[in-house]
Amino acid sequence: MNVLRGNQGPRYRHAPEASAPYDSITVDRLTPIIGAEIGGVDLSEPLGNRARDEIQRALAEHLVIFFRDQDITPAQHLAFGRLFGELHVHPAAPHAPGEPELMIIHADANSPRANGEGWHTDVSCDEAPPMGSILHIRTCPPTGGDTLFASMYAAYEALSDRMKAYLEGLTAIHDGEPVYRGTYANLGAADKPVYPRAEHPVVRTHPVTGRRALYVNRGFTTRIVGIPADESEAILGYLYEHAENPLFQCRFRWRANSIAFWDNRCVQHRAMWDYWPQTRSGHRVTVQGERPL
Repeated sequence: MNVLRGNQGPRYRHAPEASAPYDSITVDRLTPIIGAEIGGVDLSEPLGNRARDEIQRALAEHLVIFFRDQDITPAQHLAFGRLFGELHVHPAAPHAPGEPELMIIHADANSPRANGEGWHTDVSCDEAPPMGSILHIRTCPPTGGDTLFASMYAAYEALSDRMKAYLEGLTAIHDGEPVYRGTYANLGAADKPVYPRAEHPVVRTHPVTGRRALYVNRGFTTRIVGIPADESEAILGYLYEHAENPLFQCRFRWRANSIAFWDNRCVQHRAMWDYWPQTRSGHRVTVQGERPL
């Protein structure tokens, strides 16, 4: 059964066409639904207002954007993130010495796990989850290590009208406790007494685009509020499988000194750990967001 098509074709729509050409950057789409590679910009140099605004616009239009050949320092990485807002401090992960906003991303032959192996939205357990994440990978395995990104606009729009009506007004619990406790022990990070836990709408409205996005994920969402436990489990199971449909996705193949910048308000992602025992290493800067509405 093809749940994504009706008599008039797919129920999801492509990202809106650009309203005007870009002047200071180039934008090359990866798929009609999600993802674009950005060119014509060197992030080791200060960005003018025009370039910053166009990068922000490209993020809104394409949900996740990618930059190649960006040999930037940690300080430049942090400065780039601050162009888009105050920076978020991860509640559990280790960070670079003296830089709490600079999260370490590292997996090698001695790692028991890798960051982001399952589908998730970054730190959705926070009361005000991050707006966007900016990942800079310096060391890549010779093969493997791709990251998948999925549009939650497309996931929501492909739901039936009956399912949309059912989900309207529902909220769900996002809990960091089962995700974070003990997770970073191999990297020397001690557990906190408590981890964030929050209640968010199952469907949220993006504060910039006004589009609606599915906002539950396998990583953090534990139950839907106000319905029986078995019903919550069944609905969440369906929504997880639906959201992970390849039709909603793009796949990014990393090279050394690549950067991905994704909008957590409308994107889920999954990092493939198919490269053991090779090393993949870099840093992530995360921009603060707002409480989902």
